[in-house]
Amino acid sequence: MKLVSPDPVPLKSFTDAVEAWEYVCEVYDRNTGFIRDHLRNLTKGIVPPGKVRAHYPQVQMTSTSFQQQANSRLAYGFLHSPGLYQTTITQPRLFHKYLIENFSLLLKNHDGTIEVGESETPIPLHFAVAPDERVEGEVLVDIGVPLRDLFDTPDLGHMDDEIANGTMIPPSGGPFPMAAFTAPRVDYSLHRLSHYMATTPDHFQNFVIFTNYQFYIEEFTRLAKQWMTEGHPLYDSFVEPGNVVTMNARLGGGTTGTPISRQPQMPAYHLTAQNGRGITMINIGVGPSNAKTATDHVAVLRPHAWLMLGHCAGLRNSQSLGDYVLAHAYVREDHVLDDDLPVTVPIPALAEIQLALQEAVAEVTHLEGLETKSIMRTGTVFTIDNRNWELRDQTEISRRLSQSRAIALDMESATIAANGFRFRVPYGTLLCVSDKPLHGELKLPGMASEFYRTQVNRHLLIGLKAMEILRDQPIERLHSRKLRSFAETAFQ
Repeated sequence: MKLVSPDPVPLKSFTDAVEAWEYVCEVYDRNTGFIRDHLRNLTKGIVPPGKVRAHYPQVQMTSTSFQQQANSRLAYGFLHSPGLYQTTITQPRLFHKYLIENFSLLLKNHDGTIEVGESETPIPLHFAVAPDERVEGEVLVDIGVPLRDLFDTPDLGHMDDEIANGTMIPPSGGPFPMAAFTAPRVDYSLHRLSHYMATTPDHFQNFVIFTNYQFYIEEFTRLAKQWMTEGHPLYDSFVEPGNVVTMNARLGGGTTGTPISRQPQMPAYHLTAQNGRGITMINIGVGPSNAKTATDHVAVLRPHAWLMLGHCAGLRNSQSLGDYVLAHAYVREDHVLDDDLPVTVPIPALAEIQLALQEAVAEVTHLEGLETKSIMRTGTVFTIDNRNWELRDQTEISRRLSQSRAIALDMESATIAANGFRFRVPYGTLLCVSDKPLHGELKLPGMASEFYRTQVNRHLLIGLKAMEILRDQPIERLHSRKLRSFAETAFQ
């Protein structure tokens, strides 16, 4: 079939990061606009004379030496070996700060130029159209020609996680991948975020908290709206599912948007701040599958840290309901990542996250040093994929829990930590003991209500304080070399 494509754009070289980003925007806007124009014409009955095709922008750079001018402590922003490095780019305005920062580091750490042009990867129709853009579906059905015959559709061959998983083997001398995710992989996740979480990607912040209970979301919402009314000095707005935005009173206040009639599968809420320095909180529900789904997609936004705040089963007799568990190791019985990250790979605790959580516990509870041990234990969290693990042979599972030195059991923490490790996103876990099934301590209805009233608020405040502590640290310290493999991508 004949191809209908825009004229090719020239490959241009840049020594200025902003100018390189601007040209990426120019190529992206032109090519996605070309696809959308033909789609609009199709809704008017104008069928293109062939298959409409336009390509993603591509960024590339060549290194001629193993040496770079980079600070040896830097975990990203340099090319690891001589050769050609490439990546496709999508949504350059959404990733404005991220791209300019990475372009700047490459230009600083290597002699040479960044080249921007067109890739050979077609932009699928579904990704050229914004998630909130309405298309006259009935008209397209009446055309009688399948859309896949007229436009490129998503190709799963362009969307796997080979780069992030470390299983991609580039040819000698390259091209090597410059980023962990290709443009189609990023686009896929951006659309999934809108679908699962009911807010557009531009609202997501760089510090993310995952939880497995709606109680935390309700308290987060209450606090956020209170802060907007009081004119909080840092946060600018609070965004709820459906892109309902409540502005800070110091910026004029007011609420825009219409609340959605039905909650999404994993609703996301955002306390926004300048340069993405706010906090996003997502109720992922219960189970490792949801935990993997959420982190698979949030990872393409390249957050600076994510935490798991939720409930767990306490496994030690010395623990009390409401005590905290700071995970420093994980037993991975979730199984959802077995094909992507072998269970033989250790998931280390990250000092920066651990210290921030410990400091936050001390500040919120007003306990210091050894006193914190009265309400918090540091140890192994056992993550399992069977919600009714209590119904199994207790001799067998108790032995395994004891051998692993586990102090808590849940269904999400190891998944979130393992995906943080896999995607190079700093991670941590602080859980709250909600029951002790091994010791016959299950909450009665009245006890549960009191537990949630007294513990959720304090637990959430600790998580928010930890994020504020992390936000004040240099980003290059958070994105440390501990999460980088032998031949890493240049982008953070």
